[in-house]
Amino acid sequence: MIGRFDTIISIFYIAGILIVGLWSGLRKQKQTDQDHQAGNYFLAGKSLRWPMIGLALFATNISCVHLVSLAQSGFDSGLLNGDFEWMAAFTLILLALFFAPFYIRSGVATLPDFLEKRYDRSSRDWLAVVSVVSAVIVHIAFSLLAGGIVLHTLFGVDIYASIIVISLITAIYTIVGGLTAVVVTESIQTIVLISGAVIMTVASWHKMGGWEPMVQILTQKNQLDKLSMMRPHGDASGMPWYAVLLGYPVLGIWYWCADQTIVQRVLGAKDENHARVGPLFCGFIKILPVFIFVMPGLFAYGLAQTGKLDISALKTIEAGKAVINSKGIYTLMIVQLIPKGLIGVLVAALLSGLMSQISGALNSISTVVSYDIYKQYRPDVSDANLVDVGKIAAGIALVLSLLMLPLLNSYESIFNGINEIISYIAPPITCVFVLGVFWKKASAISAKYTLWVGSALGVIIFSIAKLFPQSTIGRVPFMLMTVYLFMGCALLQILLSNFYPAEHTADSARLYWRSPLEPLMGKAWSGFGNYKVLSMLLLIIMSFLFWLFR
Repeated sequence: MIGRFDTIISIFYIAGILIVGLWSGLRKQKQTDQDHQAGNYFLAGKSLRWPMIGLALFATNISCVHLVSLAQSGFDSGLLNGDFEWMAAFTLILLALFFAPFYIRSGVATLPDFLEKRYDRSSRDWLAVVSVVSAVIVHIAFSLLAGGIVLHTLFGVDIYASIIVISLITAIYTIVGGLTAVVVTESIQTIVLISGAVIMTVASWHKMGGWEPMVQILTQKNQLDKLSMMRPHGDASGMPWYAVLLGYPVLGIWYWCADQTIVQRVLGAKDENHARVGPLFCGFIKILPVFIFVMPGLFAYGLAQTGKLDISALKTIEAGKAVINSKGIYTLMIVQLIPKGLIGVLVAALLSGLMSQISGALNSISTVVSYDIYKQYRPDVSDANLVDVGKIAAGIALVLSLLMLPLLNSYESIFNGINEIISYIAPPITCVFVLGVFWKKASAISAKYTLWVGSALGVIIFSIAKLFPQSTIGRVPFMLMTVYLFMGCALLQILLSNFYPAEHTADSARLYWRSPLEPLMGKAWSGFGNYKVLSMLLLIIMSFLFWLFR
């Protein structure tokens, strides 16, 4: 439980975000005429600049789930899950160089809209449904679950009551203010979130006495592998180095380059250069999570081994054995390591992650439902009506997310639960986007059947793995299963494209690269702001970091 002063800080923070979100969103709408109401509500009038895009991308990605579960993974397995954070930088380079230019040039409002221009209506409809479902499960429900655990531990309130209150507050400014409110509040929340995480890192480092005592403890416990991010074949984690290098790009391209919730910030960019530099800026920020989200959990492990962190509250008895429920390690660290007065800042950081994730997902759901579902059946709908439909869709999605919480709480690790679900959703979508952008011969019929068959196969294999965990399929690590599913989808689309050749329209003929070097020919800012310079710099830095922590 936290003190009154820290509680007051948390309440003032929530109230401040609500006011800023409503003010920025309503102010933008007052400046908008009726004919452009939908464009301003869903895409912020395509006026976003690179700093806001980068900060908003990071805030939408980093939720309460990351603060809670990355600390949990640091405690349980060390730096291993930091792979997901650093590998993201490589896929953000792909977004900046290869995908963002087409999204901006095609003038689309949603990624399903892009698929229709590149392929056909069937692909659009399928991706629209998958985008809404994934946003409800991956971006909202899991975030709500993590937030509920934190708020219950810190304030002693009922998990579901606290979740409902925070959800309603976030929904108010998101539904009323649209993408402008979302991006403005996300920019503030990113700064608060990073500040809070840095405070936790410094506090745990200071309590541990530095890096050397940590290494000594890991050596004594024969746990030095916790410092490795590139694990060998047969590692108990199920994530050897080759599974990460092969499997993450499949997950990452879907998440960072083909998921509406994330990419919507790029779609609202002022121009192509802002759309390219924004993701690269986010890529540089993604260096931080390993140090400020994962490492505190690793320090918590060291502190627990030396008795400097009391984890007795996390111990439970299962089948006669003492088991540590590490889901609550981050909140335990807040209560025991952070001085009074600063706890409120940490709680604000946790709330920032929760609220930014929910707001981003709700806005993307409202956009997809309005443009890709409702408007397809009511093409003459007015902008005002379109906005109203989006608001209703966001409200329904929030209710559905709340209803899913008991089911998702069965996962031992929230972070692994998210990535496991993504691993069965991503392969067919990644496949049709990659082949569509890089291969002229990718046809509409091949894309349609790849999405249908790949998605069905993912559901079947996921069900078998969950119902029969000891079967051959159940024992395959999810990162490797992602690779196998992607290879099957790619083979299917290539074969079908040869049997049913592409018949390009005026739109689709402009939406694939003629050569790998063509993306580098686009106009770029001079000097350090050149997207090619920034891409190379980020690539070098990330390669060095992986070598350092291999």
